[in-house]
Amino acid sequence: MTSFRATRRLIVAASVVVVALAACSSPAPTATPVFTPAASPTPTPVVTPAGDGVLRVGTIFPTSGMFSFLAAAQTAGVAAAVKEINAAGGVNGEPVTVVSVDSGEAKTTKLETSFKTLVSKKVDVVIGPSSSALAQRAIPLAIDAKIPVISPAATFSALTDVFDDGYFFRTIPAYDQQGHALAEELAGGDTTQRIAYVYVADDEGTALHDTFVTALADYDSELVADEAFSSSTTNFDSIIASLKKAQPDVVVVGSTYGSVKATKAAIGKIVAAGYKGSKLWLTSLNTGDYSQSFKNGTLKGVRGVIEGAQPSKAFIATLKASNSKLTSYRYAMEAYDATMLAALAAIVAQDDAGEAIAGSLYDVSKGGVKCLSFTECREVLKTSNDIDYDGVSGTVNFTPGGDIEPGYWGYYTYDGENKFVFKSGSVVG
Repeated sequence: MTSFRATRRLIVAASVVVVALAACSSPAPTATPVFTPAASPTPTPVVTPAGDGVLRVGTIFPTSGMFSFLAAAQTAGVAAAVKEINAAGGVNGEPVTVVSVDSGEAKTTKLETSFKTLVSKKVDVVIGPSSSALAQRAIPLAIDAKIPVISPAATFSALTDVFDDGYFFRTIPAYDQQGHALAEELAGGDTTQRIAYVYVADDEGTALHDTFVTALADYDSELVADEAFSSSTTNFDSIIASLKKAQPDVVVVGSTYGSVKATKAAIGKIVAAGYKGSKLWLTSLNTGDYSQSFKNGTLKGVRGVIEGAQPSKAFIATLKASNSKLTSYRYAMEAYDATMLAALAAIVAQDDAGEAIAGSLYDVSKGGVKCLSFTECREVLKTSNDIDYDGVSGTVNFTPGGDIEPGYWGYYTYDGENKFVFKSGSVVG
C-alpha cells in the first residue's frame, strides 16, 4: 500500500553510446582500455526519530462536570490497551506511559489549561476529548503542538471540516453518518415505506437531514413529510397537521442535545397523534432515558439508533480488571482502539513523535494485512510493514478526513419504563 503521505519519484536513466569509425584502410591500432574507478555508492540516509523513544499517551476526559459519567469507561479502555501493549513488549522496545488530565466542560477554559499540561509532559498522542465542542477547541492546539488527537466520542459532523492539517481523528462515526444506517433499516427491505422526518434545523440536525434524504433516494423511498423545528419551538400544531396529511408509515425525529425541552414536547405530541411504537424512530442525540419524562408505556416499542458497538462479556471483564466499579461501558471500546492505533502507528513509523504517529494512523487502519489485536499485528509486522488493524469497536478504517467508515450502529427499543434496550446492530457506510 502506498503511504498516505508518500510522494512518488521517477528516476530516468539514460545511456549514450558513442561509435568511432576509422576512415583509412590500414588496420586500426588496438585501443588501450582505460579503467575508471567505480563511484562509491550513495549511502542510504539514516532517518533519526524525532521522538524520545517512549510513547506517552495523554488522556483528556471529563473527570468533572455534567459529563463526568463518561470518563471512567474511556479511562478504563485506554488502561486496558496500554496494559496489553506493555505485556507484549511495549512500543519500539519501551513501555507506554499514560498522562491523564481533566477536559472539564465547554463553559470553562479547563480544556486549554489541561492540554497545555499534556504538552509540557511531552505526550505524543492525545485520546479524547469526549465532547464535540471541546474537540473543536482542541484541534488548533493539536496542530500547534504537532500532537494527534483521537476522540472516542466526539460525533459532530462539522469536526471533519476542520481537519486541515491531519491531526484530528475519531474512532466513533460522525453524527450525520447515521443517515445511511437509518435509511438502510427503514427503506432497505422489500416493502417501501412512507417516511416523515421531523428535525431541529441547527448545524447537526441539517447535516443529518441532508445525509438521510440522500440515502433514502438510493433506496427509492419516499419522504412524504419534511418538517423542521427549533430549540425554542413550543407549538407543534402545524407539524402534527402535516404528519396527518402525509400519513407516513414511520416518523423519524432528528434533534440534538441543544433542544432537549423542545424534543420532549415534540415526541409527546407525535406519540399523541398516533405515531407510537415502531412507527416512531429517534436518532442518536435524542435516544435517551425518558423514564422520568413520560408516564410508563408512552414510548414502549419506539425505536432508536446510537453510534458504537456493544462490548462483549470478555471485553467487559477486561475493563473491570482496570476498574472493578464500572457500570457503564460507553466509548470504552473506541478509547481502547484509539490507543492501539496510536501504538501501532508509532511502531510502523519507528518513531513515537506526534507528527510521525499522525502520518501513520491512516495507513495502519486500512488496506494492509488484517490483524485483530496488538499481539497479532506485531506478528504481521515481522514480515510486512503494511497492516490493517480491526479493533473491538469495529473495522476502524480512517478516511483521509479522520473519520471512520464504515461505522457501527446499534438499534434500540424502548421498554415499558421508557428506557432504551439494545436489540441489534450493523455496520453501515
